[in-house]
Amino acid sequence: MKQIDTRYNEAVQQIKSAILQSQLEAAKAVNRQMLALYYGIGKYVSDNTRTGAWGTGAIETISEQLRRELPGLRGFSPASIKKMRIFYEQWSKLINRSPMANDLQTSEKQDVLQANELLSVNRSPLANDLDWHEFMSLSFSHHYEILAKTETLEERAFYIHQAATLRWDKYTLRNNLKADLFHHQSQMPNNFATTMPSTRYAAKAISMFKDDYLLDFINVEELGERDPQDIDERVIENSIVSNVKNFILTFGKDFTFMGNQVHIDKFGHDHYVDLLFFNRELQSLVVFELKKGEFKPAYLGQLAAYIRMLNDDERKPHENPTVGIVLCCDADKTYVEYLLQDYNQPMGVATYQVMPEKLKKVLPPEDEMKKLLFTKCDNKRIRRDKYE
Repeated sequence: MKQIDTRYNEAVQQIKSAILQSQLEAAKAVNRQMLALYYGIGKYVSDNTRTGAWGTGAIETISEQLRRELPGLRGFSPASIKKMRIFYEQWSKLINRSPMANDLQTSEKQDVLQANELLSVNRSPLANDLDWHEFMSLSFSHHYEILAKTETLEERAFYIHQAATLRWDKYTLRNNLKADLFHHQSQMPNNFATTMPSTRYAAKAISMFKDDYLLDFINVEELGERDPQDIDERVIENSIVSNVKNFILTFGKDFTFMGNQVHIDKFGHDHYVDLLFFNRELQSLVVFELKKGEFKPAYLGQLAAYIRMLNDDERKPHENPTVGIVLCCDADKTYVEYLLQDYNQPMGVATYQVMPEKLKKVLPPEDEMKKLLFTKCDNKRIRRDKYE
């Protein structure tokens, strides 16, 4: 193959990047116009069929005539037109503002189809719960799948966000809707939905881990430490190992402790995994990396390397891929979710808290404490229920 001049190669990459970006923007623009068209048709059909202006069988007749006048036209079968009507009727309550007096004077006329209404309407305050760019980035097929399987705005906003940011295709979205991912979601930022071998295992993993853990079995004062932020990672690790039964109970059933500081030799380089477990429900190894401070992007790279090595050297043929969890003192959920998009191994980031023994005696039960507890972490006060 002919060697290309470095300058030309740079030019190729620049032009290639511009072409791909332009194609992406063009696709987005087309998608926006198609959604607007379907919304406008849905409104037009709804206005005329729900009021009785059209007779029985009108949609079937219109669909058949459209195909005669536009040979090769696809996507306008009677079933598709009815889906457009549903699309409009389900979203119009949130997207459209309440009509003004002047609007009411013309609202009785249903003889003009407004194809761009979706792009120009004044949206209801209720629609503020939606990310409009994410909404418009999804295909009509995605939207109909969501509308057909969900009831509340919260659910719909969740699936729109996940499908848009994680680039789910229609079939991945359908599987996650079937698994009821919304009601099984964890507050812990993770990428399980796109990296686990099946939707079923993804749902299990998402429901298994929490976003924040109180490791109250660690007696800080016995370790000679006064402030949780001064505790060394190895100190916490040793305390967890000494209380491994309590640690397992904190995370739930079906965990088996495999070891701590598990040595991995790869190409002459030594690596040590903080805590290694096996989970029977997931049928996979679970590795925990402990960090005493605030989350840093480098932690995901380190965890990804450990997962790769464990999959290559320790994972059995019948087992699912290794799951990795970073346990740190504080983490910005949105930031973590953003970074996780570029990793193809199942990972999540959770936070933990420890407290002095003398505080345990005066604090209320754990359920009440979750609502009240504040703790210091790297000179910042963070609420225990940060992500709720």
